[in-house]
Amino acid sequence: MYVLYHATSYIIILLCRTPLLSVGVHVSSSPKRQYMVNKVGEAGSIGVGTDTDIGKVGEIDMSSFCASCGIAEVDDIKLTPCDANCKLVCYCSIACQRDHLPVHEATCKKRVAELCDRDDLLFAQPESSHLGDCPICFLPLVVNASKSLIMACCSKLICEGCWYANKEREQNPSMKQTCPFCRHPIPTTNAENDANVMKRAEANAPVALRKVGIQCCRRGELMRAFDFLTKAAGLGDAAAHYHLSLMYSGGNGVEKDEKMAVYHLEEAAIAGHPIARYNLGAIEWNNDSMERAMKHFFIAANLGDDKSVEMLKQGYLEGVLSKEDFAAALRAHQAAVDATKSPHRDAAENARRRNIK
Repeated sequence: MYVLYHATSYIIILLCRTPLLSVGVHVSSSPKRQYMVNKVGEAGSIGVGTDTDIGKVGEIDMSSFCASCGIAEVDDIKLTPCDANCKLVCYCSIACQRDHLPVHEATCKKRVAELCDRDDLLFAQPESSHLGDCPICFLPLVVNASKSLIMACCSKLICEGCWYANKEREQNPSMKQTCPFCRHPIPTTNAENDANVMKRAEANAPVALRKVGIQCCRRGELMRAFDFLTKAAGLGDAAAHYHLSLMYSGGNGVEKDEKMAVYHLEEAAIAGHPIARYNLGAIEWNNDSMERAMKHFFIAANLGDDKSVEMLKQGYLEGVLSKEDFAAALRAHQAAVDATKSPHRDAAENARRRNIK
């Protein structure tokens, strides 16, 4: 069986024409099976840009050297991380780790405490997805981004149900087409639409900044895209963090950096981004950290993510997840899906299906 990562309508990797890498994943329990998930980054240090992260001190890759004797990792010498899982140093032998303990112990304990605090934040269940509620009907937005619309005039994310209801209301020939939220006239040309988005971006609206960043990526202006996305992420936009993780993972417009990719994935996941959460689960699955993987998938399922339910099901079949926990995840997922339903949204869905046919 193969499990492929699910894409969204605005995934920036596709815009950059750089495919995600796929890696095999196996389950530690018997019998072992092979899976495919999309690799966004290797699980590593939570902290980013500090001189104590495993991997780099200045320009030196410390993950390739024993912290005690300094020997480099080669074919016949394998390094293992510190037993305390501080993610700071590696050793070539138990003897080296024992010899280095007096030097490393204080830093190790401090780092482990920081990681524990980070985990408390990382594995807290968000109240809603990063999309939040529709500002008109106040129902949770569906995690499938194709079922919502970003209004260029006000940067509001409107559910397709409210958009459809507004279109039905405007069937009267005497009425002009306006934004369902702010009532600004709907742009009639792409140039007018882009001008509205840029105006909102200049006002530091995070959604507009992210949208401009994606437009820059479409045009191949990756450095400008990175700048806009970084600014949007700094203003708390979870989707911008997610796109930045993809840029760092693929080395699109920036130097490839798996730790920065994981960092931005975590920031997006903490803010309720279900696909970022799914990717983190895939990374942990890759590393045989099954308990952490199941936690990520459980949180994403609670937000309404279908693919995470599939991974939880596989965890249950492999004996990683209990029957009770799997049943609880199914109930939570269904509750999240039901909370997004409304007559107007059903009508919009039916209208779309008729148009497709």
